[in-house]
Amino acid sequence: MLIEEKLLLSYGAAFEELKTSEIIFNEGDTPRKFYQIRTGRIKLSHYNEDGKELILAVLHDGFSVCELLLFIDRKYPVNAVAIEPTSIITLPKEKFMKLLDENPNISRDINTFLSQRLYYKYIMLRNNTSLHPEIRIKGALEYHKSFSNNVSKFSFEVPFTRRELAAITGLRTETVVRSIKKLEEEKYLKIIERKVYV
Repeated sequence: MLIEEKLLLSYGAAFEELKTSEIIFNEGDTPRKFYQIRTGRIKLSHYNEDGKELILAVLHDGFSVCELLLFIDRKYPVNAVAIEPTSIITLPKEKFMKLLDENPNISRDINTFLSQRLYYKYIMLRNNTSLHPEIRIKGALEYHKSFSNNVSKFSFEVPFTRRELAAITGLRTETVVRSIKKLEEEKYLKIIERKVYV
């Protein structure tokens, strides 16, 4: 957890249960709450002018959702949608800011967390400019594995379908399927019962 639930609740946080495909916020909405995932997964995505979805991130247990926008006067540039039954804890922006003012150690933790996410996001973006699909896929997998406590080889179960990986990397699903097979042959990843492990 980025912020302990007990502390959030002491500032007036509330629990929300989301169904699969339930929207938390839409692109263009004004940020008004701090969101932290208790269980489940949320995707951050954008639709291009052709209506094709590009998944920018998939967040899971313990992650906060677009908290950086609470610090600037900007609208959400993405949609946030539950991709499975998900439980979140929410705190209104004003109360979140008060929590940070009164708990400077939490501010430092958030700065560290944001810095780590931005660092790996830059690496993923750099890899997504590659013409080689395997490099794009590796970048996405390494970005998401970077938030796991266990970084040993094949310890991370990739929480994405082949289709979701295609949306994350900007590749076609068929290209992702072929590339994953190739990466398995190169012993970069393992496939066990159709699940990918890095």
